[in-house]
Amino acid sequence: MNAQRPYIFLIKITFFALILSAIPLNEILLNVSAFWLLLFYIYWLVYFPTKAKFFIALILGVLIDILHGDILGQNALALILSSLFISNVKQSFFVSNLSTQQIYVFISSSIYLVFILLTSILTQDFILNYYVFLAPFTSALVWPIVRFLLSKCKA
Repeated sequence: MNAQRPYIFLIKITFFALILSAIPLNEILLNVSAFWLLLFYIYWLVYFPTKAKFFIALILGVLIDILHGDILGQNALALILSSLFISNVKQSFFVSNLSTQQIYVFISSSIYLVFILLTSILTQDFILNYYVFLAPFTSALVWPIVRFLLSKCKA
């Protein structure tokens, strides 16, 4: 695959992830839903050679902030820190079986959730909805489907 194709693929999956995250759902399903852009970005980080991955995570996080009307930089920080974890375990992630990959996705999603919750608590009146703690589980459960579909789209 040539050097330009990974970035074109990233643009395509980013638009798809932003559409998925913008689907109107009721409050419980919205809190439980997977972190779609994080899942797609994890796939892109692991299976494509990347340069400037943290800058790209910053841009994608700001796009999520604008889409959801969140505090500017909140999702960017969470996405950067989650991608830092995935970058550190990239070699192990690439050769791991599916259940181990789901554990890595769960940890990365938990990091993402912790920083979203911390910034929400520190910057605004925060009402904790306990359903939000199920989002990393949902992300880990959806990972095999995302990985399968994106591998078919990549080919």
